[in-house]
Amino acid sequence: MLPLDDCAGISPHIAMVQRDCVRLEWREPYPVLERVRPVAWTCVCRSVIYELCAGAGLGFIRRTVQGEDGHQVLESRSWPLREAQAIWTDLLAGRVR
Repeated sequence: MLPLDDCAGISPHIAMVQRDCVRLEWREPYPVLERVRPVAWTCVCRSVIYELCAGAGLGFIRRTVQGEDGHQVLESRSWPLREAQAIWTDLLAGRVR
């Protein structure tokens, strides 16, 4: 089961990071895929929002840090969609960050 808080109950909150979590490499967005769309996302009530983006059989995770001076958007590398979905599940569980 995915972690949910009392917020809106629609989008999940990510779990606390686990001590032995895998670190993803975050980089500036690069338009590898011409058309992508978010297919899953975390709750917008937190300062950091994650989105699972998919297109052309590939997926990646977008990380947006909301700040008073604007937003910083970073993205992971892309994987085959099934692998990206597994990494998304690990992100929600705190096993990946």
